[in-house]
Amino acid sequence: MPAEHRMADSASSQVLEAREALNILFEISKLLNTGLDRETLTICIQLCENGVNPEALACVVKEIRREVTAISQGEKQK
Repeated sequence: MPAEHRMADSASSQVLEAREALNILFEISKLLNTGLDRETLTICIQLCENGVNPEALACVVKEIRREVTAISQGEKQK
């Protein structure tokens, strides 16, 4: 098999593995009732892969949720 085909197969295999890993993480996320959609989970994974502290990221996500809830409740009271 020529080198180009092996490289293409390898890249295709890596894409499939990454997609399967995301699917597994998304299922775990749903089981844990995180409320994260697939896009948000992907962003969180990318941030962690780039060195962001997962615990700090979790705190930020929780704080954003609290603020969104507070804003939503404030709008309902108007």
